[in-house]
Amino acid sequence: MKRAFIALSVIALTLTSCGAKKQIAELQAKNKEIQDLLNTCTVKLNTCLAERNQLDNEVNNLRKNNSDLINNVGNLTTLTKKGAENLEKSLESLKEKDLRITRLQDALTKKDSVTLALVSALKSDVGMQDPDININVEKGVIMISIADNLLFKSGSYQVSEGAKQVLNKVAQVIKAKPDFECMIEGHTDNLPIKNSVLQDNWDLSVKRATSIVRVLHEDLGVDPKQLIPAGRSFYVPLASNDSPNNRSKNRRTKVIIMPKIDQFYDMVEKEMKNLSEQK
Repeated sequence: MKRAFIALSVIALTLTSCGAKKQIAELQAKNKEIQDLLNTCTVKLNTCLAERNQLDNEVNNLRKNNSDLINNVGNLTTLTKKGAENLEKSLESLKEKDLRITRLQDALTKKDSVTLALVSALKSDVGMQDPDININVEKGVIMISIADNLLFKSGSYQVSEGAKQVLNKVAQVIKAKPDFECMIEGHTDNLPIKNSVLQDNWDLSVKRATSIVRVLHEDLGVDPKQLIPAGRSFYVPLASNDSPNNRSKNRRTKVIIMPKIDQFYDMVEKEMKNLSEQK
């Protein structure tokens, strides 16, 4: 009897132990399933949090951009207003400049008309029809080019008596325009010259110009303040110095009758003053 009881007890314990192991195994499987699910949820949560942070940053950037755009609109409005004001001022300035240029052009046109009239008067004069005298207008000034043989002997800077008839006509033009200046330019050919009086072609060209200035002033009554002597030697030729005929063309005296530069500036200042008074 006792042996039977022990045997039954062992069987009961064995059955109980087998059931517990099965239950533990099921619990462990369930636990693993839950753990896997938890890990999956954790990964998804972290992903969502990262996406949220990114969206937050984008939202902040959009808000900042929106604020900047609002500020820029305000700035653009201000700039547009200033731009319109500046444009209006620029247009006014351009109008003033155009008016000033027009007036100066009118003044220069009138001056050129006077100059052309003087040239016509000179050319119509019998004494100025000589082929060795060339009269024209260059850059708004009268240019009278007189051949060397009408004024000087070869290699000399002493003005000949016959030259005074031509120079007298030039003097009348200069004296008729007391507000003009007159530059006398001496030009030579390239043949070298040197003697006890003349050092070179520079010296000859300057002395010839000075001699003519003295005749215009001392003999013909031109105001010395209007006269400017200058020598150009052989550096501004009319033709190449390769033949006697061409060298004779280069030996010349040029009389340049021109308005004084300070008078031109006075004219500009006067126009500026007139524009200021009209505002």
